[in-house]
Amino acid sequence: MSDVVDPTRRAHRLLLRALKAPEQLPALPPADWELLLRVARRVRLLGRLESELSRLGLLGSIPTRAAAHLRAARNVIEHRKTLVSWEVNRILWALKGIEVPLILLKGTGYLLAGLPPARGRIFADVDLLVPEERIGEVEERLVERGWFKTQIDPYDDRYYRVWMHEIPPLRHRERGTEIDIHHRLLPKTSHLSSDPAPLFAASRPLADPRLRVLAPVDMVLHSLVHLFLEGDPDEGLRLRDLVDVHDLLGHHGQQPGFWAELAQRARALGFARPLFYGLRHARGLLGTPVPAEILQQLDDAAPVWPIRVLMDQLIPLALLPGHPDHPSRRAACSRWLLYVRAHWLRMPPGLLARHLSHKAWLRFRGARKRIDLAQLDLKQQ
Repeated sequence: MSDVVDPTRRAHRLLLRALKAPEQLPALPPADWELLLRVARRVRLLGRLESELSRLGLLGSIPTRAAAHLRAARNVIEHRKTLVSWEVNRILWALKGIEVPLILLKGTGYLLAGLPPARGRIFADVDLLVPEERIGEVEERLVERGWFKTQIDPYDDRYYRVWMHEIPPLRHRERGTEIDIHHRLLPKTSHLSSDPAPLFAASRPLADPRLRVLAPVDMVLHSLVHLFLEGDPDEGLRLRDLVDVHDLLGHHGQQPGFWAELAQRARALGFARPLFYGLRHARGLLGTPVPAEILQQLDDAAPVWPIRVLMDQLIPLALLPGHPDHPSRRAACSRWLLYVRAHWLRMPPGLLARHLSHKAWLRFRGARKRIDLAQLDLKQQ
């Protein structure tokens, strides 16, 4: 076994054991704590470790320096919770008088609905789902009240507004916080269905009736769609998203009829394949208690045998963070392949080729500009 594989697998084992059995963390030697903190920070799960250890009353039983890192992560998260909650308050103020359904997605929805995935989760921005026909009205009002459209290339602006499932993000002039406004879960060009009407119909109100969240089964499916179809070649698949799914399933899975409804809903929305992958790897990596009969029911949604074997290799490699000091070419290749797969499912071939060609040209032009500026600097010296 190579020198690179051993430390990578060690990093994977450390992180997965910490997530599945946090009660064992006080027995971890200092050298393992150093590596665990580094890999957990890469996938934004430091807050999750702090939350679990605090819940178990074990934060005082780990090395002092490790506890200091975890407490610092908790402080950042608490600050971000305050910012996000205030941002939602300001959005409601800005949209006062406009009767439009506002569904909070992902982290903001978990936070304001008081759901387990909000525990120890870092919050970056506010994600909203609104009806497509009301997007322009909502955007105009927010711009009038202090948010501004981020400066992007005209091609990218058209790419967002014509083909995608969201408009370009808005940023507040003073606070710097961002709002991502969606009108569906997947791009209009996606191979998978993305009709948002059933999501609005099944959404649940929060304490403030102007705000809503997705139904429990739709929350799970949205997280999985985001995980498997929004791949980033630099980050790969995000383990944090799978942890969200693990928490949602553990919480909602205790409700009678949830699992059967989840499978039915996935088929109705066209998300059976992402659900198959999500349940398979949540159970395999995190030990999520998934009923065997549900996986059997989804067996017809699985890919053919060679593709299933390939995906079983690619997903864990792309999902788990590598060792900070030993980059893995296999993991990088896995992330790239899943990135290509995600784009293939997001767009028809002709549009995808055109889009990637335009992006390649922009990168080439940017590289040429940097070379020209460097040569100019050399001439001036």
